[in-house]
Amino acid sequence: MMYWMEEYPPCIKTLLNSNLSSDGSKCDEIDFEFLGNVSRQPYVVHTDIYTQGNDSREQQFYVWFDPTADYHNYTIFWNLIEIVWYIDSAPIRVFRNYQNKGIAYPNEQGMRVYASIWDGDNRATEGGRIKIYWANAPFIAKFAQFRPRACSWNGTVSISQCSTNSNSNWWTSPMYNHE
Repeated sequence: MMYWMEEYPPCIKTLLNSNLSSDGSKCDEIDFEFLGNVSRQPYVVHTDIYTQGNDSREQQFYVWFDPTADYHNYTIFWNLIEIVWYIDSAPIRVFRNYQNKGIAYPNEQGMRVYASIWDGDNRATEGGRIKIYWANAPFIAKFAQFRPRACSWNGTVSISQCSTNSNSNWWTSPMYNHE
């Protein structure tokens, strides 16, 4: 079990970002972002995919629960076929690999997992209309039972190693091939 807590002055009520990301100007990124909330209003979960530095694949969802009240399971499943975002085992978004139609897909570089709390004052709560109430700082995010299950990145050779259909690459099994 992993327990992690972050205590920085930026705002959990504004934006908590948990993602997979690579580095550089042509970075890839797949993420969940929890946007600000006005009391008694539904919470917004923002999903995003950057591919080769292009951030034009954002979608937002109102969740059916208060994410600050209890732990929930947030999963990003990513293989060569598709990316699926899950909350508590329920798929909320699917992004399929259509590289053969000219749509970029993140499959050419490794990514790392990280989470952060940052000041999204200009866009998070009601599109930036409501600003952070800094008197509520410090803002805290807690994580439990973090389980990364992935292919290790060892440079470009990993592109073929991670896509090979084998028992160790469970994500390539027919069960996860939804072409």
